[in-house]
Amino acid sequence: MTAIPETWPRPYWQPSDETILLYFYVFGRFTEDLAIPAARYASRGLPEGVGLERFAHNALRGWEGYPLKGVLGELLKEDDPTAFDQARAAPDVLVVRGELADRDSLDYLRDTLGVLAGLLDVGGSAILDPQILTLFDAAGWRRHYLVPGGAPPRHHVLILRNEDAAPGRSHIHTRGLRKFGRPDLSLRRVPDAQAEQAGLLCERLVELQALGVRFVEGQPLEVEGIPGELIAHPGGSLEDPHFNNTHVAFDWPVTA
Repeated sequence: MTAIPETWPRPYWQPSDETILLYFYVFGRFTEDLAIPAARYASRGLPEGVGLERFAHNALRGWEGYPLKGVLGELLKEDDPTAFDQARAAPDVLVVRGELADRDSLDYLRDTLGVLAGLLDVGGSAILDPQILTLFDAAGWRRHYLVPGGAPPRHHVLILRNEDAAPGRSHIHTRGLRKFGRPDLSLRRVPDAQAEQAGLLCERLVELQALGVRFVEGQPLEVEGIPGELIAHPGGSLEDPHFNNTHVAFDWPVTA
């Protein structure tokens, strides 16, 4: 028996002209006649606009954008050496990629994740999500994403902390919200003592945007425990290497 797809709603959806980007590499050994058991995971197959391309792994190794070399390759190897070795040894690579118009449900994500899960059942050994700079082995991917009712939005996004230009302050920001057709988040000049609080706020804002919320220029945001307001400033571009996306910035309130 196969699971019946249930709608993944976006109850706060507000239309936008942003585009959704889905982009994954699946490493493994696949038969020539590839039958993907996506319906097993309540998926109707890849949504229109998202395609699957197959490559011999050796044909990609010299490609300038090959993800398992250079700075990204070193980062992935350091983060999970086992998954990295499995990916490097795989003879085949499937690239799942596509852009979609913003929409009022997350069914496109459910269907794509079901295809990825099916690919792990028919020879996949590792999945790379370049939007969050993360490489999963098969077991790790299943733990992370095959959650009843769908993995929480936080699982699809990377939250990072870097030093801010101002001493004693941090920059908390995200990567990966293009999967939801929303800008990433940038919380600037966060006092180091409040970095954990800012990270939790990021998690909440990630969830709101994944469920459809949009922030407009000048929109105030009141946060419990923070004096003053955070003011939204959307901007940036898709070419920004820190986000690989547009972003909405919030300056942390300055206190005496």
